[in-house]
Amino acid sequence: MILGIDVGGTFTDLVLLDGAGRVRIHKLLTSARDPSVAILQGMADLQAGPEAVVVHGATVATNALLERSGARTALVTTQGFRDVLEIGRQTRPDLYALHPARPQPLVPGEWRLELPERVDREGRILLPLDPAATDEVVRHILAGGIESVAVCFLFSFLNREHERQVRARFAALGDDAAPFVSLSCEVVPEYREYERTSTTVINAYVAPLMARYLSNLEEGLEGRRLRIMQSNGGSISAAAARALAARTALSGPAGGVVGAYRLSSQAGYPEAITFDMGGTSTDVSLCAGAIQETSEGTIAGLPLRLPIIDIHTVGAGGGSIARLDAGGALRVGPESAGSDPGPVCYGREEATEITVTDANLVLGRLDADHFLGGRMALDLDRTLAQMQGLARRLSLPLEAAAWGVVRVANSNMERAIRTISVERGHDPRRFTLVAFGGAGPLHACELAAALRIPRVLVPPHPGVLSALGMILADVVKDYAQTVMLPAGQADAGRLEALFGPLFQQARADLESEGLAGDQIELLPALDMRYVGQSYELTIHPEGGIEAGPERLAAAFHDAHRQRFSYASPGEPIEIVNLRLKAIGRTPKPALEPLPLGRVDPRAACIGYKPVYFADPERPQAARPIPTALYERARLTPGKMIVGPAIVFQLDTTVVLPPGWAGSVDGWSNLVLESRS
Repeated sequence: MILGIDVGGTFTDLVLLDGAGRVRIHKLLTSARDPSVAILQGMADLQAGPEAVVVHGATVATNALLERSGARTALVTTQGFRDVLEIGRQTRPDLYALHPARPQPLVPGEWRLELPERVDREGRILLPLDPAATDEVVRHILAGGIESVAVCFLFSFLNREHERQVRARFAALGDDAAPFVSLSCEVVPEYREYERTSTTVINAYVAPLMARYLSNLEEGLEGRRLRIMQSNGGSISAAAARALAARTALSGPAGGVVGAYRLSSQAGYPEAITFDMGGTSTDVSLCAGAIQETSEGTIAGLPLRLPIIDIHTVGAGGGSIARLDAGGALRVGPESAGSDPGPVCYGREEATEITVTDANLVLGRLDADHFLGGRMALDLDRTLAQMQGLARRLSLPLEAAAWGVVRVANSNMERAIRTISVERGHDPRRFTLVAFGGAGPLHACELAAALRIPRVLVPPHPGVLSALGMILADVVKDYAQTVMLPAGQADAGRLEALFGPLFQQARADLESEGLAGDQIELLPALDMRYVGQSYELTIHPEGGIEAGPERLAAAFHDAHRQRFSYASPGEPIEIVNLRLKAIGRTPKPALEPLPLGRVDPRAACIGYKPVYFADPERPQAARPIPTALYERARLTPGKMIVGPAIVFQLDTTVVLPPGWAGSVDGWSNLVLESRS
């Protein structure tokens, strides 16, 4: 029995897979002050037994960074490098801002401390760590009530001795009161001083909060085994998540991509764009035959150099608030009503701001009596009254104002999909849009039409797909080591010797998590670049590390040409980092497609009502159109529906505009296609 749990800004989603392969889902409002309250309530509602293995996507790290509510943290670094966090890369994210603002470092200046030590670029110790100075810094930190310490010395990724000596002194002098210590040589053993320091500080900043959260949650789980989802699409033990909390920063969205790609590939659509629209944000990712990863991300404006699924996020969700800016233009998001107070239609008196969910209710796309499978009634009268206020400010009719809110939200999400596809050289017309999240299927067809994506796939349980993805995720650990090796010297013997320690550590770590040798798969990769370039591309060569220098170089030239439209075969190449992804394959539910039944669409129709859609004669306006209503549970494999149509189910609502039709495949996916 496996239970996947995804805590979102508005809803907490649970998916329970029992021993017989049956799936049960549950959805309830997130308890904003203590997420474990909703988790434990959901487990009780599902009656998850004591034998259940819990896989959880934690938002503790993300929230701490966004809200700047992490632990009181100090940084210990090489003498002369205390201001690395302040200096950064001198980049300007807002190029044309007259008064650009950068996020403040997580560690204030008075707690960025230096020690005399030095290691050179070959890993040789030039200046040994001064024991007396080290003890003085350690005692100063202990006296200051610091909860967590990040240690990041120059070139420690080549020689870890000095960083380990500092941790040993904290353990010796601090006894039981010693703070949590994060070493850069363990968090991210790679070159690039700023990114390595920033990532280590992020880990130190969130680790104590994660440790407390997991301790409280484990107490409530009463002995159930707990695993935590990572940003790379795999899970790790709760003990590993305590030590490397930064790896959980984007775990919820990662679970969604894993689940969406698994289901779309199973249905025969491996070229997919995943579209996860929740209550607070929208996450999109492009899967060109495989889940795409990157080792360079940002969170709350801070560099995070860890392997993560390549996900682009925008502040557009069902709870995104509509407002007028200083010039009177309509804006939607990134601010969200969240779960407390939530959208106006949720009925709480303190909720006064119109959201995308409210606009969908006014337009008839949501139904007051069919939300959450009828378990939660929406307040239509109060929503209409509040929407009227926005309409007056916009000098528009009521429905026109609601249509404007939806169109602005769609524009924000369309731009996000263009960012991961068109701007990176991919044609959206080759892909299938996989719509999930509580609000994704409401907007997917209109986004697909705008981007000329030919097909939308809505999984059987789209509103809880991130939680399902956590059930399907393997145990995954990532390792890296900077080597700065000329590609011409990368023969099989040399690479095998360099990768050897990483292979050994990976096998030991996975075996310690209960995985046998036949469940372990090791996937090496190389970060390569032309000599003199500032950044590199990650290459997964055919033939692995035995490919030889010529095939490695050819693979890099091909990747560089695909990414940047040119290659320079005559230029020397260097291997910057070794990377290793260690995968522990976990048991998966055995799924078989169901036989297709009769096509008759009328069998699942439960009625009709007017719903607002784009007016063909005036695309910027909307008009009411009689629309068929369906229950998803009645749409068995083989059934077909024709738009305009609304499909109700417990975890979401699916909207088919005019000109769209859908059918249910053998996997119970709803496959929607434009007929125009």
